[in-house]
Amino acid sequence: MTTDTPARLLQLLSLLQTPREWPGGELADRLRVSRRTVRRDVDRLRELGYPVQATMGADGGYRLVAGKAMPPLVLDDEEAVAIAVGLRAGAGHAVEGVDEASVRALAKLEQVLPSRLRHRVSTLQAATTPLTSGDGASIAPETLTVMASTVAGHERLRFAYRSGDGTPSKRLTEPYRLVSTGRRWYLVAYDLDREDWRTFRVDRVSEPFATGARFAPRELPTGSAAEYLRQSMYRRQETYELEVTFAAPAEFIAARLPKWLGTPEPLDDHSCRLRAAVGDSVEWMAVRLAMVDCEFTVHEPPELVQCVRELGGRLSRAAAGGQGAPSAPR
Repeated sequence: MTTDTPARLLQLLSLLQTPREWPGGELADRLRVSRRTVRRDVDRLRELGYPVQATMGADGGYRLVAGKAMPPLVLDDEEAVAIAVGLRAGAGHAVEGVDEASVRALAKLEQVLPSRLRHRVSTLQAATTPLTSGDGASIAPETLTVMASTVAGHERLRFAYRSGDGTPSKRLTEPYRLVSTGRRWYLVAYDLDREDWRTFRVDRVSEPFATGARFAPRELPTGSAAEYLRQSMYRRQETYELEVTFAAPAEFIAARLPKWLGTPEPLDDHSCRLRAAVGDSVEWMAVRLAMVDCEFTVHEPPELVQCVRELGGRLSRAAAGGQGAPSAPR
């Protein structure tokens, strides 16, 4: 007979988390207690926030149903390993939709995993190779979990960093947020040595170390880590000065171009000019201008002039049914 009440409650909870209804008599047999004790234990679980539903009948039954809040789960060894492996695989490759919440969950789970299960998780991951697309860089899950823990606990983080040109450095930071762009993870943090906010590509981070020193979070200039990252990435891009004239009123053009390009300047009632500093590729800008649905002339930069000329030639040849087009490679 199980006399340890906490242990018995955990065993009962583990049984109820199986998606089925348990007759009271079967639970009593499993736990080696009376049905009255089962009813008392069910009441205790309800007091702890677990939505246990009882059904009427000769034997009566119990099942765990969805509630208003997420109570703690009890996982067996196999379930814990499966969840940890899945979270590691997703978080380590910045899969779109697998965001900071999954990294926080992984950090919490690995914090309480027994050493024998952590070893199993690491062994399973080492034995598998994910197939990834694009240039999203792979990241050690341990790096993400250390970072997520310091973000959640407002704990200073020290790490080695390699810049885009390969320059190594040591950084001491106050981590603010982890941000996933779908292909990569970035850390937004306050750099204590440089006394300013910085963004770091996590795949360039190594030797992350939680110092244990707590800090009061600073106010981010933009208020949003995602917005700060967006602005930071835009500032790092090489920009060029765009100048285009359109054979259409300024209002017509403004409604058909992104607002961040600015407002076209009217030249007369039937034409306008647009000047803007642009960080997007000239190839993308050429296609975007072609979609405006009016005649236009590109004045600057020369690279865009050439790109529009080449795009126009390809489109003309395509419209002519391939006449004059180069033969397909053998």
